[in-house]
Amino acid sequence: MSAAPLRPDLAAIAAMIRPGARVLDVGCGDGALLEHLKAKNVDGRGIEISQANVNACVARGLAVVQGDADTDLVDYPAQVFDAVILSQTIQATEKPRVVMEHLLRIGRRVAISLPNFGYWRVRLSLLTGGRMPRTRALDFSWWATPNIHLCTLADFVDLTRECGATIVEAHALNDNGTTAAMKPGTLTHGYLGPNLFAQGGVFLLKKL
Repeated sequence: MSAAPLRPDLAAIAAMIRPGARVLDVGCGDGALLEHLKAKNVDGRGIEISQANVNACVARGLAVVQGDADTDLVDYPAQVFDAVILSQTIQATEKPRVVMEHLLRIGRRVAISLPNFGYWRVRLSLLTGGRMPRTRALDFSWWATPNIHLCTLADFVDLTRECGATIVEAHALNDNGTTAAMKPGTLTHGYLGPNLFAQGGVFLLKKL
């Protein structure tokens, strides 16, 4: 049986990882990305808060330990990984800036994907319905959502600058499940562009 296809953001991240790299996947879920990266001879490790997901990863032969991005990244030495991955998680952390600074310290490159709360359907739902929106990418009631720090792609670009990082490459996550390269400069001005039309983004960062 062939493996299920990766989520679009994970596929974009996988393309950013060089063969043979030493990688830490923070919040690795069930290990789908780490397993996929085996084909590139990646030395992959994972940290995951859910014990059920840790068990699933270990059952797949993956090197994954239980841990929390908000509290456990401080224990990792600097520059020990070629790349650190954080997919669809930064908005669910208690201290996104602290987490970002640890990621940039631990890895030579940092790959991050996140939902875009500036997406036009989100804006329209708030404008017309006056209630917290639900979309395909953000399918949670307000009281059940794990997302505690809501941000747009423009907000995220601002955070990268405040953390002293530069964006190596960036991709928009589109409505149809595809990705498209985007220029980070288009996210910080005006009302059009990916900050309005993308459901999410994928970024590859490095420390300045």
